[in-house]
Amino acid sequence: MGLRDGQGRNLLERREDVRQANFLELFFDLVLVFALSGVVSRVVRDITSGDSLVRWRSLAYLLVLAMPLIWVWITTAHITSWFDPRRGKIQLVVLASAFGLLIMASSMPYAFGGRGLAFVLPYVILHCARPLILLPLLRGHILRGLYVRSMLWCAVSAVLWFGGAAVSGWPRAALWGVAVTVDIVVAQRRWPVPGMARPPVSAWAMHSGHHLPHRYQQLLMIALGETVLVVGITLTDLPVTPATSAALVVAYLSTVLLWRIYFYRSGQVLADAVAGAGDRLAAGQATGIAHVVMVIGIVATAVGYEIVLKQPGGRPEPVWLAVILGGPALFLYGRIRLERVVFDRLSIRRVVAIAILAATAVPLLLAPPLAASAVAALVLLGVALADASQAAGRPPEAPSPAH
Repeated sequence: MGLRDGQGRNLLERREDVRQANFLELFFDLVLVFALSGVVSRVVRDITSGDSLVRWRSLAYLLVLAMPLIWVWITTAHITSWFDPRRGKIQLVVLASAFGLLIMASSMPYAFGGRGLAFVLPYVILHCARPLILLPLLRGHILRGLYVRSMLWCAVSAVLWFGGAAVSGWPRAALWGVAVTVDIVVAQRRWPVPGMARPPVSAWAMHSGHHLPHRYQQLLMIALGETVLVVGITLTDLPVTPATSAALVVAYLSTVLLWRIYFYRSGQVLADAVAGAGDRLAAGQATGIAHVVMVIGIVATAVGYEIVLKQPGGRPEPVWLAVILGGPALFLYGRIRLERVVFDRLSIRRVVAIAILAATAVPLLLAPPLAASAVAALVLLGVALADASQAAGRPPEAPSPAH
């Protein structure tokens, strides 16, 4: 289907030589780094509380705060994949998204108290207003129906978002959790509306074989950069002791290992795998889900880093182990899903690593947080060494996605 509007056609014509993110997209990424570090700070405040209920509640807060931020990033990345980000109107959309993300991030310390509206309003405005800006450019294009449906569902979820802002504490977190779940699930199902035909295109479609996979790679780098930021800021205010020095080394090595495990080899050849996939829609959806899981795992790991830096020899808490060990385990689970996309296989060594992390949780209840962090680092090191051993003396493995 063609476009009647010449400007709209130009906006939708993404030349394949535009494979990497432009500088404006990288600027948007910097705002997400700040936003994710705010999630970590907010969660650490509760997870180190003296109240057991508050500590466990912090895990729900992590998801409720992080998922809307990640979803704003993903939807913005899809816009810059469908539309040419070098065009002025699309640049304005990206800048507005960055500003909205900044307001959401700055409200996070008080998101469950007096500034809930400051967190919700930018999110709802972005998801409802951006389709309104783009719809006039999509006359006669298959994307038009998709954006119309997304606006209708935005109005539905807005009721939950604003309903959450009208209450406080745990009820707010519950309503927001339902709202962001609705947003993501209906997007996966192409925003179904009774009486409207299902569009042939999906919100997860990889219009460009390289741009969007590269953006997901950058999303992982954003999350890893946030962990470095958290470690650096936390260490600045702490006395230098053998314990804090050991915690710093373990945190840094763990971050390096997360990077190594991601990029070798699935993350490295992701773009080629998506380009060669028999079903790009399914590959795009699976890629997005895998990266969301990995990013949440990295954010949980960063929470664990801050706990270990502040209390390396402290009394162990079960909820602390949930982030110190569970964060890397969640990352590995997401990486298993990515392996399925790129090589269409199950990564057994990552399954074994998750099992080891789970098995060590009980004995580590008797050990200080630093010991748990060291064990998690050793497990990640084992995975990285197993990857290197399998690849030794062989040519780089080519992607083999499902056809």
